[in-house]
Amino acid sequence: MIISKPKLSGAEIFFECLKREKVELIFGYPGGAVLKLYEKLYDVDFLKHILVRHEQGATHMAEGYAKATGKVGVVLVTSGPGATNTVTGIADAYMDSVPIVVFTGQVPTHLIGNDAFQEADIVGITRPITKHNFLVRDVAELASTIKKAFYIASTGRPGPVLVDLPKDVINSVCEFEYPDKIEMRGYKPTFLGHQNQIKKAADIIKKAKRPLLYVGGGVIMSNGYRELRLLAKENNLPVTMTLQGLGAFPMTDEQSLGMLGMHGTYWANQAVNNCDVLVSLGARFDDRVTGKVDSFARNAYKIHVDIDPTCIDKNVVVDLPIVGDVKHVLAELAAEFEEAPDLTQWWKEINQWRKECPLQYEKNDGKLRSEYIIEKISEKTKGEAVVITDVGQHQMWVSQYYKFTNPRSHLTSGGLGTMGFSLPASIGAAFGIKDRPIISISGDGGFQMNIQELVTAAYHKLPIKIIIINNSFLGMVRQWQELFHAEKYSFTDLSESNPNFVKVGEAFGIKSFSTNTPTNVDSILDEALSYNDGPVLIEFKVVKEDMVFPIIPAGQTVNEIMTKRLDPKEMV
Repeated sequence: MIISKPKLSGAEIFFECLKREKVELIFGYPGGAVLKLYEKLYDVDFLKHILVRHEQGATHMAEGYAKATGKVGVVLVTSGPGATNTVTGIADAYMDSVPIVVFTGQVPTHLIGNDAFQEADIVGITRPITKHNFLVRDVAELASTIKKAFYIASTGRPGPVLVDLPKDVINSVCEFEYPDKIEMRGYKPTFLGHQNQIKKAADIIKKAKRPLLYVGGGVIMSNGYRELRLLAKENNLPVTMTLQGLGAFPMTDEQSLGMLGMHGTYWANQAVNNCDVLVSLGARFDDRVTGKVDSFARNAYKIHVDIDPTCIDKNVVVDLPIVGDVKHVLAELAAEFEEAPDLTQWWKEINQWRKECPLQYEKNDGKLRSEYIIEKISEKTKGEAVVITDVGQHQMWVSQYYKFTNPRSHLTSGGLGTMGFSLPASIGAAFGIKDRPIISISGDGGFQMNIQELVTAAYHKLPIKIIIINNSFLGMVRQWQELFHAEKYSFTDLSESNPNFVKVGEAFGIKSFSTNTPTNVDSILDEALSYNDGPVLIEFKVVKEDMVFPIIPAGQTVNEIMTKRLDPKEMV
């Protein structure tokens, strides 16, 4: 007796697939090409749909959810402008290796290529910025395509996958069968590192006099932070982290050197410059880390652990590559050590650099400074909040002054540097994380780029602490104009065009505060952190001219590091 499989419409198959993938949350915006999906969604009870106010916001929310939880973020938008509005968020996810699946509506298959109403070749547009993308032309291929999309997004080096859904495919009917597993020719991520390479790496580290662990976001994505701490603590190894790696190792630990790179700590950069073995773990030797490539860790034997073989030797040629999941490689590497190496002299050098050039800022002039605000937030949350930053000066100050103690606590736009990221990403994080404070920190410029998502936060009464560091400038651009562009502040002054942020917040029904006085910071933060009936907005009016130090000018070396604003006499 032949048992026939159930026949379902494309819309029904879509939601049945999401159910099989255990999707609980979807960020979306309806439109003509996906109306059949929204008709079906009306009766779906296993997932929650979050109505965004702009499709870019949907992709950043999916990113925030994915980064905070480790699950795949899901987006649903219509064709044409709905699809093209997701491009920035997709590119952001691609640069930072964030697992999201974006479903876009499309015109019927027979109209593709005819310039139909709300048609855009979103597959072609996003091909360079997705890990993979699909155009589903036959409803019979829909289930297997969705299975592949989630598999590709979440395995190997994570990343965004786009699935384009023509209107007629959504409406068509076929037998439904969901594959138990996926086998894809040409896509077989390597999880276990080569044993001989791992043994060789361990031997080299054991013999090193000045070893250094250089930790990237891959350690967090692979959930390898416990293995990292075991290796570092049992062998007294110094740890420096990239912007995306912050939180992989507690910044309160004496073995943490903080962040390296353009705005990294002086001592972390000196350690990189002077180490004899550099062990890169889930990092990609980004240009903001390396500066001038041929001078980066020039005297170090370089070991690179990464799950993506295309990252090996891409930016910096290394001496020993290990392709594999960093969590597994770290565990195997730690097992090779029997006793900790003697690094007494190396730690003396590192601690001397710490004394020579600590992080510092002006504290006694009565003015409100960004560093002070971030230190206070760190102190009050004990480094355990989920902090989502936008892009610019405040982003770098957070990386320096907020002492992250847990992984998946620091969410930011790193590779693409997307202004407007923080607010929607914090909404996504707030839907995924319920037991820790969610703090969104933006500059006044970036905050306005996705300001419409305030209504999403307010409508769902998400207890996000929305902090605006308002210096009335595009602060980081202004800093570069002062340092490297003859002090010509071209179109970066926002002082005459910024809105009243308190009134903006109140217009969305959000409890809002503003201050320019250091003495008010404690009480405002205390009130905001204790309020959980919805979002709170705080505007901190800070010093306009403050700059982020240290800074290594783009393409330069540690030897050109600037640790303070130069006196005009020193520039002569």
